[in-house]
Amino acid sequence: MLLKRFMENMQHNKILTVTELTLSIKALLEEKFPLIWISGEISNFHKAASGHCYFTLKDEKSQISSIMFKGQNKKLKFEPRDGMKIIGLGRISLYVPRGTYQIILEYLEPKGAGELQAAYEQLKAALAQEGIFDEKFKRPLPFLPKKISIITSPGGAVVHDIIKIIIRRFSSISLEIIPVKVQGHGAEDEIVLAIELLNSRKDSDTAILARGGGSIEDLSAFNTEKVARAVFASKIPIISAIGHETDFTIADFVADLRAPTPSAAAELAVPLKKELVQKNNELALSLKFKISGYCNQLKIKIDDLTDRLVDPKKKIYDLRLKTDDFSRRAGIIFKNIMSQKKEYLEWQNSMLYANSLFKGIKNLNEKLEKSNANLLNYFNINLINKRSALKEITAGLNALSPTAILSRGYSITKTIPGGIPVKDSDKVKTGQLLETMLEKGRLISQVKEIK
Repeated sequence: MLLKRFMENMQHNKILTVTELTLSIKALLEEKFPLIWISGEISNFHKAASGHCYFTLKDEKSQISSIMFKGQNKKLKFEPRDGMKIIGLGRISLYVPRGTYQIILEYLEPKGAGELQAAYEQLKAALAQEGIFDEKFKRPLPFLPKKISIITSPGGAVVHDIIKIIIRRFSSISLEIIPVKVQGHGAEDEIVLAIELLNSRKDSDTAILARGGGSIEDLSAFNTEKVARAVFASKIPIISAIGHETDFTIADFVADLRAPTPSAAAELAVPLKKELVQKNNELALSLKFKISGYCNQLKIKIDDLTDRLVDPKKKIYDLRLKTDDFSRRAGIIFKNIMSQKKEYLEWQNSMLYANSLFKGIKNLNEKLEKSNANLLNYFNINLINKRSALKEITAGLNALSPTAILSRGYSITKTIPGGIPVKDSDKVKTGQLLETMLEKGRLISQVKEIK
């Protein structure tokens, strides 16, 4: 029954190959442990011809195969050996051909330096977040400083190397050594006081903060916050030259310029005098050639202009002839203009005489008298005509007037009251009063009888 159920499950599940299973385990390990810190003792250490280092890390109960590739080996500040206890940073991986897991290390340090390294990383992260490592705060170095101050231990080989190189490169530069402790108790305080002294005097153009190589414990004074803030606050540009090329301290990140070695710091601080002299000679020679060439070009241009230039006397003579010609032509033009003006003036005079004011008034008076005579004749004729017409109308009115009829013996009778002319005897009544109009006077009568 159990065998039957087992066979049924196999039919539903995928059957993995050894490689597939190994790759799955590799993926799980690398995902679970991407980057870890590990401590242990080195054993079976050997360095292959490829430059890769192979060894075993072990403790009292377990061991693990370890590898460090060539690129990471170059960054080691010590030589690993059997029996050495170390702390390393790496990632877990699985070697597929053998099916064994291993750790690929990216960083190694002797055990005991781990706390200093952790403090270094924490301070570095805090100061970086604060922004004092930013490039915008870096001060430029003077091209040719008059005085350089060297902050270092006066008894080490570093100060002698720096002095030797600066004197070789530019012997006339003034040098000052500010002696300080570069490791051990009180070193960071002396370094801070030296930087503050340098800034209070303000007589140096550049400062070099230097010491030789060493372990992280030896360089601990340059990994403190006090030294970092003193370097950052310095108004005088500071070159850091601490340890070897692979050594990095907090002071390196804060300084205005980091030199890989103290000797390199000396070379960066001052230019090579021979090169400056040679460059100056080359520039002077180049300037001389350019000025000479420019002068030659100007000379050629002047010669060309000289050849093209006309004799001034001839030019004056030509201008004199031209002036005489202009004068003659101006005289002719002036005479013509005066003649035209004279003719025009005479014409204006004749026109003015022809249109004299007195002559115009006389003509107007004649026209006015003629108009008055015509108007008087018109009024006289019109008056005669009006009088004739009035006589005709008067005669017509007289012919039609009732008074004219009365003069011929007729009379007009009207009723009283009313004044209605009596034309029919039937229109009046007996006893009614009547008014009779005669040519001369009026009569009031009363009707006695109607016939």
